[in-house]
Amino acid sequence: MTELQIWTYTLVGLSFILYFGIAWWARAGSTSDFYVAGGGIGPIQNGMATAADWMSAASFISMAGIIAFKGYDASAYLMGWTGGYVLMAMLLAPYLRKFGKFTVPEFVGDRYYSKTARVVAVICLIVISLTYVIGQMKGVGVTFSRFLGVSMEMGLVVGMIIVFFYAAFGGMKGITYTQIAQYVVLILAYTVPAVFISFNLTGNPIPQLGLGSTMADGSGMYMLDKLDQVVTDLGFKAYSMQNDSTINIFMLTMTLMIGTAGLPHVIIRFFTVATVKDARSSAGWALVFIALLYTTAPAVGAMARLNLMQTVQTGEIGSADGNLAFDARPKWMANWEKTGLISFQDKNGDGKIQYYNDGGLSKAQADLGAAEKALKEAQDKAGNTTAAQADVDKAKTAADAAMTKYMSDEKTKKFADFGWKGNEVTKVDNDIMVLANPEIAKLPNWVIALVAAGGIAAALSTAAGLLLAIASSVSHDLLKGIMMPNISEKNELMASRVAITFAIIIAGYMGMNPPGFAAEVVALAFGLAASSIFPVLMMGIFSKRMNTQGAIAGMLAGIGLTLLYIFWFKGWFFVKGTEMAPNKPENWFLGISPEAFGTVGAMANFAVAFIVAKFTPEPPEHIQHLVEDVRIPRGAGGAIAH
Repeated sequence: MTELQIWTYTLVGLSFILYFGIAWWARAGSTSDFYVAGGGIGPIQNGMATAADWMSAASFISMAGIIAFKGYDASAYLMGWTGGYVLMAMLLAPYLRKFGKFTVPEFVGDRYYSKTARVVAVICLIVISLTYVIGQMKGVGVTFSRFLGVSMEMGLVVGMIIVFFYAAFGGMKGITYTQIAQYVVLILAYTVPAVFISFNLTGNPIPQLGLGSTMADGSGMYMLDKLDQVVTDLGFKAYSMQNDSTINIFMLTMTLMIGTAGLPHVIIRFFTVATVKDARSSAGWALVFIALLYTTAPAVGAMARLNLMQTVQTGEIGSADGNLAFDARPKWMANWEKTGLISFQDKNGDGKIQYYNDGGLSKAQADLGAAEKALKEAQDKAGNTTAAQADVDKAKTAADAAMTKYMSDEKTKKFADFGWKGNEVTKVDNDIMVLANPEIAKLPNWVIALVAAGGIAAALSTAAGLLLAIASSVSHDLLKGIMMPNISEKNELMASRVAITFAIIIAGYMGMNPPGFAAEVVALAFGLAASSIFPVLMMGIFSKRMNTQGAIAGMLAGIGLTLLYIFWFKGWFFVKGTEMAPNKPENWFLGISPEAFGTVGAMANFAVAFIVAKFTPEPPEHIQHLVEDVRIPRGAGGAIAH
């Protein structure tokens, strides 16, 4: 066993023992404990737990990866996710806390005086949470597969068992205290390597300042200028310049913002404090704890990209010793190759690795390879070889066209003149950048192991919160609220645990076949929350005129339109190969990507809801008085269940 493995097993093992111990110590003995931790969590504790619940694998593992490869365009994720939290803290959390119920569907059912509205809200919540938890399971699988030396599938199974234990037994009470511990682990795991890397590259140990500092190599260049020079010399778009369309960046930012404000598993956290004042206070503390990671992420992403590019491009472009030799590639590359999340191909047979923008040639070649593999499988299984051959012919035509463009385009012709035949770094999964960053920067093994523990903590903390949201919707909203109102507290808890079990199994299966990298999948979940939950909560709090019919029609229209758009480009129910059109900007509606479409869904929700409400009866007078009362910022009863 290597030193790194010893460190990894030690730190990850100790963190698991801590989580299990807390879950057992704080195990739920009542439905109040299970759903809202008895309503007695302090603002600072709740703020820390909320930060861990919200900063998922997408934030810890994947966001810096997006920043590393998208640069300026990835600012939408930073602005959307943090801005949305402010929106939630100001517009939703205090009022929902004052309403004093366990779950979002319970609020919807009571506010819109309808069991049907409550059921529709449950369906929306389950769709959102399952989509979101897929991204967490992908993060768990990525982390386990690399650092514990198991397959991604086995890593997922281990993660599923761990989450089941402390989510099913601890409930919200156990999850809250576990998430406090997980926050400490993940923030240390994120900031400690960032300090090392920032100091190595810029001489400044504060990553936020290092991002705007000059390089420590004596060149006098600012770090971002250096990164821009490195990536543009290799044919990539400038890192610090906008490349995506303005409308898509705006719509993605808005989708992530209002999606954050509509996330049911985060909203539920504000029911765990004693008063409305504590709800506001814990929202403020959560922002402080979140800011520690989110202000560090841009530096982590930019420095990871620079380290990766300089690892491969060791000297002058085109020179005999300008590129990393395959046989001399660092150990971290070989380790990550085993996971399938980074791969190389020596296309020109020179024994060196060339990493540059080849104008889409590599993708066309990969598509051809996949089509040829599918043809062979069809031939072996006596399947539809005619269709498979047609796919091969189509892919070959596209690959030939890409090669012609590569050889003639001025931007890529210089690479062809050096004898290069396409980008030889054929895959770099966004989700490995934070996890691999300490290895790329040659940091001590204990730092690498700490990052592994942090990545697992980030994924597990959010997965637990999501699974609890699903369980509470099934047991509390469907069973107790509608189907079996006289169910005993003991049986309600049992139903919650059964619901968690099924949700974990479904999420684990989808995590093995995700529709994208962690943050991409999570962005889809935010879009679904933006188009369904956020509008119905806003109208429920601020519109006395909104009635049952409007709320139901709006939710169905919003989530239906958004799901249709996502499935159109991502495949029906995320099954690959069932897409209706290639997921490319030229095919998108007004240039809006599936991840950014939630804002359109939200607008449809609001529009349909108000139109339907206009032509249907007003809410009863006592409901209109209830809306007025909820908006008065004084007092709040304990969280109760009906």
